Amino acid sequence: MAATARTKTRIRRAEDGNFGDCEPVGDGVSEMRIHYGPGYRVYFEQRRDEIVILLAGGDKSTQAKDIKTALNLAREL
Repeated sequence: MAATARTKTRIRRAEDGNFGDCEPVGDGVSEMRIHYGPGYRVYFEQRRDEIVILLAGGDKSTQAKDIKTALNLAREL
């Protein structure tokens, strides 16, 4: 439950423009890192200054697969 709450908090902060610890992973997609448990990740794409599209999520153990999924989803949008 704590992981869900932390993830929701990070997403709410991103809605306010505070993305926190993020790194680009390619093609306009970025990774929001949540330093809790196994190292949760939320992948998103920011379009213009107003729209942020959440694409996928996972943890450190599935990071490579999750990035690939997020990049594929971003291309389809």
